[in-house]
Amino acid sequence: MPKLLTVIVLFLAVTLVIFSFSELQDVLQTLHRAHPWYVALGLIVEAAWFFVLGWIFQSNYALLGLKESKRRLTLVAAAGGFVSIVTPSGGVGGLAVFVADARGRGHPSAKVTVAGALYLLLDEAAFLCVLALGIIVLIRRNHLGAGEISASLILLAVASVLAFLLYLAYRSPQGLGETLARLARIVNIIVRPFIHRDYLSEERAHEFAADVSEGLASLPARPGSLIQPFLLSILNKALLMAVLTFSLLAFNVAFTAGTVVAGFAVGYLFLIVSPTPSGVGVVEGIMPLALRTLGVDFSQAVLVTLLYRGITFWLPLGAGAIALRFLHLDSPKPSALLSDTTK
Repeated sequence: MPKLLTVIVLFLAVTLVIFSFSELQDVLQTLHRAHPWYVALGLIVEAAWFFVLGWIFQSNYALLGLKESKRRLTLVAAAGGFVSIVTPSGGVGGLAVFVADARGRGHPSAKVTVAGALYLLLDEAAFLCVLALGIIVLIRRNHLGAGEISASLILLAVASVLAFLLYLAYRSPQGLGETLARLARIVNIIVRPFIHRDYLSEERAHEFAADVSEGLASLPARPGSLIQPFLLSILNKALLMAVLTFSLLAFNVAFTAGTVVAGFAVGYLFLIVSPTPSGVGVVEGIMPLALRTLGVDFSQAVLVTLLYRGITFWLPLGAGAIALRFLHLDSPKPSALLSDTTK
């Protein structure tokens, strides 16, 4: 990643912090009121979440015949998450970090792109399992509303589209290319009156489809090969629920397992479908209401949400910024340069 782009990303991060400064202040004030031992346990669990995140990507890489260390992929995943948050790119910025790292390490960009797509698909599939449990809790407590139903359908639609595109890439690269080109054409029609040029290249859409299909061709034919990364994705959701549990304990809040599952499911659901980066401002408003309907006092629910977001959002944001500086993505290996020039 060029140094200029790194500077721009860091500038956007500073802008995000400035606009969210009042919320960050609330998080810091909340930390002073929380039980320190439970906060420490929440931080340890979040560190484990980072480790498992790198493990998931290592599993996906291994499926595609790529070898990389958990430590390296944990750093790349942290940096990718940071870039995805601070840039309005719909997650593409995070994938760009993986691709830049792949070029520097001599890995094929197509395979890394597929690994990223697999991560998104398995992550959404794992959360849909948790969401199903959360919805059952809400139904049993008669608290399932139109907002949760609508957001769940949006998430299901996104996961279905992603799964369909991967299936199409595996079965028909030409079909995927035509689909992506058609989408690019629609986007260009919409934005051309404003920028007076094409925003997306239809030719690049066909090239991207061929690259993705090439990466998918190296996947094992056995469906069971996806079990490990899927179980690791489930584990990551369980770790986030553990952070929420420790956040509740930090303020001596009485709760049940159903409260944790449903509260996490609603908060994470709106994090995914929110138009703001990682649900900034949305999760902080929705999650206390969800916890309140689950029997938590509203003032305590606000404190719990602020602590939970401090550990699961603000801490990874800072860690991602540090990881981005450690990666040195603008220094590719000679082997990577050679492979690029021979294409």
